[in-house]
Amino acid sequence: MKINRLTLTILLFSTSYCFAQKNSKQENTFEIEAEKIISKMTLEEKASQMLNASIALYDYGLDEYNWWNESLHGVARAGKATVFPQAIALAATFDADLIENVASAISDEARAMYNISQDRGMKGQYSGLTFWSPNVNIFRDPRWGRGQETYGEDPFLSGLIGSAFVNGLQGDDPNYLKVAACAKHFAVHSGPEADRHYFNAVVSKQDLYETYLPAFKTLVDSNVEIVMCAYNRLNNEPCCGSNDLLSGILRKDWGFKGHVVSDCGAINDIKSNHKFTLTDEESVAYAIKGGVDLNCGNLYRKIPSAVKKGLLREKDVDKSLKRLLVTRYKLGMFEEKGSGPYDHLGSEHINSRENKELAYMAASKSIVLLKNANSVLPLSKKLNTIFVTGPNAANIDMAIGNYNGLSSEIITPLEGIVSKVDYGVAVKYRLGVELNNPKPNPSFSMMHLASSSDATIAFMGISALIEGEEGDAILSSANGDRVEISLPKNQIKYIKELRKRTINKPLILVVSSGSAIDLSDVEELVDAIIYCWYPGEQGGRAIAEILFGDVNPSGKLPITLPKSINQLPDYADYSMDNRTYKFLRDKPMYPFGYGLSYSNFVYSDISIKKDKIKNGDSIDLNFTIHNDSEIPGEEVVQIYIKDLKASYRTPNSSLIYFKRLFLDSGERRKINFIVNKDMMSTFNEKGNKEIESGIFKIFVGGSSPGERSQELGKSIKEAIFSVE
Repeated sequence: MKINRLTLTILLFSTSYCFAQKNSKQENTFEIEAEKIISKMTLEEKASQMLNASIALYDYGLDEYNWWNESLHGVARAGKATVFPQAIALAATFDADLIENVASAISDEARAMYNISQDRGMKGQYSGLTFWSPNVNIFRDPRWGRGQETYGEDPFLSGLIGSAFVNGLQGDDPNYLKVAACAKHFAVHSGPEADRHYFNAVVSKQDLYETYLPAFKTLVDSNVEIVMCAYNRLNNEPCCGSNDLLSGILRKDWGFKGHVVSDCGAINDIKSNHKFTLTDEESVAYAIKGGVDLNCGNLYRKIPSAVKKGLLREKDVDKSLKRLLVTRYKLGMFEEKGSGPYDHLGSEHINSRENKELAYMAASKSIVLLKNANSVLPLSKKLNTIFVTGPNAANIDMAIGNYNGLSSEIITPLEGIVSKVDYGVAVKYRLGVELNNPKPNPSFSMMHLASSSDATIAFMGISALIEGEEGDAILSSANGDRVEISLPKNQIKYIKELRKRTINKPLILVVSSGSAIDLSDVEELVDAIIYCWYPGEQGGRAIAEILFGDVNPSGKLPITLPKSINQLPDYADYSMDNRTYKFLRDKPMYPFGYGLSYSNFVYSDISIKKDKIKNGDSIDLNFTIHNDSEIPGEEVVQIYIKDLKASYRTPNSSLIYFKRLFLDSGERRKINFIVNKDMMSTFNEKGNKEIESGIFKIFVGGSSPGERSQELGKSIKEAIFSVE
């Protein structure tokens, strides 16, 4: 197996994370310099700097600058760049260290592009240093097309993967940011996509603080420089201007020091779609006084008019502008060229061989093996004939997802397979079926290729053409969202035909998607199922190496795969009742945290030193993990907790820790972990975190606990203790 051994340190199961801290003295200097510039500016000049496309004001040393840039899984929309796996795939690695390395590579490329753009005099959109990534909204419903941009359904996982991404983007220089990262969309934003400009998300205090806010809080604690406010209303108040959200929770409660940018056009929505104000000037005043510093759009041109009408004070404008100028100072935009810590980055850092290998590693660790009946995988490279088919076998759109860059080396699964097999092996390929064309399939006459081959690999699923942002997913009938969550009917029909022709021969299903697919119609028909997400430019190589055993699969589901759409509540309902693994009442098809390996990992000997503790004390947890197989591999150890006796609603279980471990063949390792009081705490109906006296259960294993995990062969170990 080409598996990199993880370096294990004394910090293996540490529960605290070190976040980069900027030099407060230097930041104070930046603030003083910003104030000097602002004191010389007219109100009209100030307004011109609070739009995403800010004009040049050379008298003050301000060059033209466009604040809008994207880097969801690589520098996007700016030409050649390394295309890493989609964000949801990055979450499937359950590897924060890897994701920080990925983000660091992305920011190297971003800085290099910026340096090159500056030299060429290019100062427009997608040539800057303020990147509106990551997206840490909770993926509460698989119908949301933009769920692929998130880190899944769990706030803890989303927060840790998101903070790692922020740390990698922003760098570790004590005075300057490599790039500025952005936590979006604040807050409670996850569809419906068609209604996002006027939707009102009605959310209880408990759901707000338990589910929708924690990931944002983690990123703020990581010193994310930017927060983007959402299009929608939250409990009747537009998010882009909400005093409760921005001035209260974000700045007062959490101590956020950076700047807030509106989602694009969101300030216009305040009047036009939310009907919250009567005039544009009122919308501008509402947004700025609420705490929105930068307008993605043009409405802040009316700042002078809002001030003149007495709706807004100039000192409020100054406060917002100072935050924006401080960000530009942190990015080194006022420094002499060549003097900054990142000015040396150039073209050799863009889509480098090292970054390609990192994209490959990320793809390898993100791919999830869901089924492997009779250990049909890995396949032999010496098979005589292999039939490769399906709409995603040679589909570049499948690889790159949305908010993507472009690479000169995008490896499709077909290319990966052809490069992997031995000489003399006949690889046969037919598209077989289109992505979602409902017309009768004319290709069944080609089924002799399946019948005559030693193994058939069907690449099915969807792409970012079917799910994504409003306007981008051109094959979506619901503005980027999905109406159904099953495989397209024509694909189901094709798989059934393949099964008829492959009796007693392996039929492997590889599913591409950025969200949950209902596989109930085909799960029993195939021998193995691989979930590959949108795996990036090296995805085809990674898939092939897993299929043929050069890489041991180790990805885990960051979402729950339901059995059917009938398990889902109404899409527009933002209550967490019956959503995600935390509150789902029915058994899913595949549970959160699930994923198989070619190794067999066994958990045992779970124990706690005390079964009764006082409120506020910690629990010392011990257990053993054993690779009971001849194949070395990586396992994602997961620890969950459940309050069994709370007087209010608590989750079925909550993820409190995860860690990748490499275990050699036959290796056994004893693990000690401290469950602290914060991990035991739950959120009550008022949104307050507390620990009630009662009984708690701890779960340890390679998946989330529950009946379905056990049915699928996962051994989840339990320990019970009480809090007095």
